Formats: sequence, C-alpha cells, structure tokens
Amino acid sequence: MPTEMYNPAHPGRVLREYLKDMNVTHVAKHIGVSRVMLSKILNSRAGITAEMSLRLSAALGTNPSFWWDMQTNYEFAKARRKKLPKIGRLAA
Repeated sequence: MPTEMYNPAHPGRVLREYLKDMNVTHVAKHIGVSRVMLSKILNSRAGITAEMSLRLSAALGTNPSFWWDMQTNYEFAKARRKKLPKIGRLAA
C-alpha cells in the first residue's frame, strides 16, 4: 500500500510551477476559463475539478488523473486533520 502524504501541496501551487512565468490571462483564455477562476486555483482558494483537470492536461500534456489525484489527496489530508464525531459501523 502506498504511503500517504500527510500534508500534500495544494495542486494550485504545483500548477504555478508548471506555468512558470506564463501570463495568467493568456492561459485562462487558452483553456477556456475565466482569469478569476484560474487565479483562485493558483492562489489555493479553489480546487481543481474533473473538468479543469481535463483542460489542464490538454494544455500541458499531462495526464488528467495527475491533477485530479493531487486534488483528491489534498482534500483527504485536509479532511483527516479535522476532528470528526465518533461514528460506529452500521449494523445490517
């Protein structure tokens, strides 16, 4: 079983590295989203949806699951840090 990252980076931070010095407005227009939406992702204020992962993979030559899995891992790690109520197993 693969080990899980306790505190994975938000995928927007990784995307920022991929885009380097590219103009955000240009990239947003190229992938068909608003500049505001892309900026929210890059600043870790919004997550990457399944549709966004498809758009990014087409533009960057990556696999869509790369972005989707990164978002999922980030959300699971964030959820695991929250205190949940004690939940017992359902009886059949």
